Amino acid sequence: MSVAEIDRAPAAAARVRPGRGPIAGLVALVVLAVLFLVPVYVLVMAGLKSGAQADARFMWQLPSPIDLGGFGEAWTRLSPNLRNSLLLVIPATILSSVVGALNGFVFAKLPFRGHNVVFAAVMLGMFIPYQVVLIPMVRFLQSVGLYGSLTGLILVHVVYGIPITTLIFRNYFSQLPDEIIEAGQIDGASTWTIFTRLILPLSLPGFVVCGVYQFTNIWNDFLFGIVVVPDPASQPVTVALNNLSGSFSVQWNTVMSGALIAALPTVIVYVLLGRFFVRGFLSGSVK
Repeated sequence: MSVAEIDRAPAAAARVRPGRGPIAGLVALVVLAVLFLVPVYVLVMAGLKSGAQADARFMWQLPSPIDLGGFGEAWTRLSPNLRNSLLLVIPATILSSVVGALNGFVFAKLPFRGHNVVFAAVMLGMFIPYQVVLIPMVRFLQSVGLYGSLTGLILVHVVYGIPITTLIFRNYFSQLPDEIIEAGQIDGASTWTIFTRLILPLSLPGFVVCGVYQFTNIWNDFLFGIVVVPDPASQPVTVALNNLSGSFSVQWNTVMSGALIAALPTVIVYVLLGRFFVRGFLSGSVK
């Protein structure tokens, strides 16, 4: 080996040797993952214990023996409300996504005078706190005869979801080439035909993003559920989960089991559509 090769060897080793940055980042991610999973561990362990074992003093201990009584009790009490949540979240997610697609198409591909002002006004709805609109919302639902029903709650979530779904679809449609619309116009297609025949078939990533976001947001809602639907038999599962706690004592195994059951649908949706969600969300973030 020549002297020049010996001099170049340390420099080459320094280029190959990994730095401390990636290792530190990996350690930080592991620590954050552990901190995130600790409550999940406590939740699962408490759900698998008997009522006597599911106590804060024994929360780190493994169940001995495994007791599924909490899951049975939670399922018996929450299953009607799970049905209510499904009847709520599916139509509300679909309707808000469709309305957002229509709005996003107009703002992205059919600009009109003052469209930026109108778009800003629509986006303002994302920043209005829920508490501000509770009283006028209830009065309106009472006036149209929808207060106390799942239909009224669906309407509330559709309206409140329009700003975010409009934003998602506007950003997504902005990435589509204008030549698609111009080709349809040359062929004599109407605006509605262009939207339904040309734009919608290309909109699956946008619908996945809106679907996952809206499904999770609506399913986890508590405030609108308890205000709009005061009847416990018609309330969504998040409100019924709060009612699992007794007035004088709490069966923590039942409460924790109910929390796992209530969280399962959103987990399934994200596991099935998570990679499509990230891909679709990033596809509209460039512009």
